[in-house]
Amino acid sequence: MAMTAPIVARTYVRYHMYRTLTRCMSHRAKEVQTKALLDKIIRIDHAGEFGAKRIYQGQLAILGNTPTGPIIQEMQEEEEKHLAEFVKLMRDHRARPTVLLPLWNIAGFALGAGSALLGKEGAMACTVAVESVIGQHYNDQIRELMEDDPEKHKELLKTLKEFRDDELHHHDTGLEHDAEKAPFYNVMTEAIKVGCKGAIWISEKI
Repeated sequence: MAMTAPIVARTYVRYHMYRTLTRCMSHRAKEVQTKALLDKIIRIDHAGEFGAKRIYQGQLAILGNTPTGPIIQEMQEEEEKHLAEFVKLMRDHRARPTVLLPLWNIAGFALGAGSALLGKEGAMACTVAVESVIGQHYNDQIRELMEDDPEKHKELLKTLKEFRDDELHHHDTGLEHDAEKAPFYNVMTEAIKVGCKGAIWISEKI
């Protein structure tokens, strides 16, 4: 019995040390997982808002002096506001931007200008396609943050919901201004959606 007590005591101490270490490791793993999630969301959304801004700038280069110009300008200004917020979030969370920003700079402007060369309808069809993908992507991110920790991410969730609603408003604006009258509307919008989803996938990785 004299030998049993020290053995039991040592076992008890080791058990509690193991439990404490396990909890610390689990907490650290959770922090790393959350950091990776936030980095991914901020990087992708920064790239998306940058690309959207460039698309509208491309459209304005062609249609800026037409009656559609002010409509596009208003949407472009909202994208500028979104982009500024993600620049701030990137700085606050020390997240890095995608290395493909120079590509999205050129591709976004080219897509915007190219769609606008088809007239107001082409520009609005482009808007409908792009904003439908962005709106859905914001919804996916909102779900991810809710699953991770809705209280911890309360402010970011509020921002994403606000921006999602802005993007869906742009989508509806496109439909209200004859997007569906664009030449080859279905083919055009589906092709743009595939391109946007591909850009999102690549920006997640690099």
